[in-house]
Amino acid sequence: MRFATLILANLRRRPMRSALTVSGVAVAVMAVVALVGIARSFENTLLAIYQSRGVDLVVVRAGGVQRLGSVLDEKLADRVRQLPGVARVSPALAEVVSFEKLDLFGVLVRGLPLDSFILDDVAVVAGRRLAPGDKRAVMLGTVIAKNLGAGVGQTIEVVPGKPCEVVGLFQSHNLFEDGSIIMPLDELQDLMDRKGEVTALMVIADDKTKAGLDALGAQIASLAPQTEVLRTRDYIETAIEVRLARAVAWLTSTIALMVGTIGMINTMLTAVFERTRELAILRAIGWRKWRVMKLILWESIVLGLGGAVAGTLLAIVITQALSRLPQAGRLVSGEISWGVILQGFLIATLVGLMGGLFPALRAARLVPTEGLRHE
Repeated sequence: MRFATLILANLRRRPMRSALTVSGVAVAVMAVVALVGIARSFENTLLAIYQSRGVDLVVVRAGGVQRLGSVLDEKLADRVRQLPGVARVSPALAEVVSFEKLDLFGVLVRGLPLDSFILDDVAVVAGRRLAPGDKRAVMLGTVIAKNLGAGVGQTIEVVPGKPCEVVGLFQSHNLFEDGSIIMPLDELQDLMDRKGEVTALMVIADDKTKAGLDALGAQIASLAPQTEVLRTRDYIETAIEVRLARAVAWLTSTIALMVGTIGMINTMLTAVFERTRELAILRAIGWRKWRVMKLILWESIVLGLGGAVAGTLLAIVITQALSRLPQAGRLVSGEISWGVILQGFLIATLVGLMGGLFPALRAARLVPTEGLRHE
């Protein structure tokens, strides 16, 4: 009998125990692939908003960890615009609102100048674009419009008691943007009582080399105290929202992995105990210790890989289901990168090795004469 055939035969002899072990590993892998995949997708979606427009630098208030809490003087944009090496600048004000009656929370509202380059590739699919002179007017992304059940000509209350007319629906290549609301900058400032304030400045540089961006960043930072100039990727990766998403994903996944590993150890120890006589016979007919260890470890790894397959499929189903919910569809794209799936398989293999190592050592130490007397 071939070694691989023997491994599979041993696992098939105890189908219920093997299935339960695979299920335990599958839950752990599902947690890793789904939660880490969602967190990474959220991060990449945010980053794509800036990178797709060629934004090189983002100017924010120094010392703040929550990006939406940044406060800058809107006039700083004009001063930055005059610097050599600056191609384009767009100020932006970001606010987060909720529509409690519809169970929609954390909806992003962006205030932008009507000539902002951020609006250049926003495709209007219904109605029209925002125009000079619009008062209390908004454009809705297609995702948030569907969630709100609002269309062109209707009104929504971005702030309770202050209705705003929907003049257009837009569609972006970015899920996060499609779940947002856009208003003229001055109108959002008036609505939120933040006259002359913006959250950030987005800068496109002429010289995109590291040295060029560092020099331009230093010039911008010197224009006003308490300002911080960050590369686009650094701006997203250091945001507290992204950090929390990553931390929660890995914390939950780690707990699931620990449970899966303990379950694997328990299963393999029980298997070794029940097969004491069988393993003793193998040792008696000439099997070396390393070969016995190899048998137990491979059985454990195969169970882990089986859990990886099941867990990955479950993670895909769950993320697809979440992407269709109104509450989560604005943030969860339903896509999981191959890198995250590979990570799940590597972790499952590690769980198999860790879960099988001690039982394998125990099996290798078995003395054939004592094992043959085992009942």
